[in-house]
Amino acid sequence: MNQKQQEDLSHIRSMMERSSRFISLSGLSGVFAGLSALIGGLYAYLLLEKNKLSYNQDYSIHQNNDFVKELFITAIIVLVAALTFGIFFTIRKSKKYNLPIWTSATKNMLFNLAIPLFVGGVFCLALLHQQQYILIAPATLLFYGLALINAEKYTFSDIKYLGFCEIILGCISLLYVGYGLIFWIIGFGILHILYGLLLFKKYK
Repeated sequence: MNQKQQEDLSHIRSMMERSSRFISLSGLSGVFAGLSALIGGLYAYLLLEKNKLSYNQDYSIHQNNDFVKELFITAIIVLVAALTFGIFFTIRKSKKYNLPIWTSATKNMLFNLAIPLFVGGVFCLALLHQQQYILIAPATLLFYGLALINAEKYTFSDIKYLGFCEIILGCISLLYVGYGLIFWIIGFGILHILYGLLLFKKYK
């Protein structure tokens, strides 16, 4: 096979990948999402210290509705920040490499990502309503991991490894529910940063 044929094949593979996978995802999105989660998790820990509450003793949290509301607001802020960074860096990468954003692959990825996240969100709201706060951290890790694995076939295949790590952390967290906040910080904070850096280095 001569050089021209190799270049043609490479070009065809690139076109097929662009049409079947969402490749505008930036590693920096993961880094900044992880930083947002890290800051949010540490802030939640400081809230526990400030209110003299123990995460290991679930009943102590039940008696402080103001703390629960502040923790919920913190989680919403972290989510909004992560989504904002994700959208910003995705658009920036798309413009830089002249990649389309809203394609059939994008729609398929978001749909497959949304199903486990929606179910997980409903489940976590039910836990919140039933005041089972100590199980929320493991549940978010498990459903997020499932969402990543479910969406992997429409974006970078590397994302499934992050999904497996999140699920493993979630399972371990179920066995040590008193340390759920620590596992949450590791899963959504540290792992996201490491994954983002690896993705950025590999696909920059």
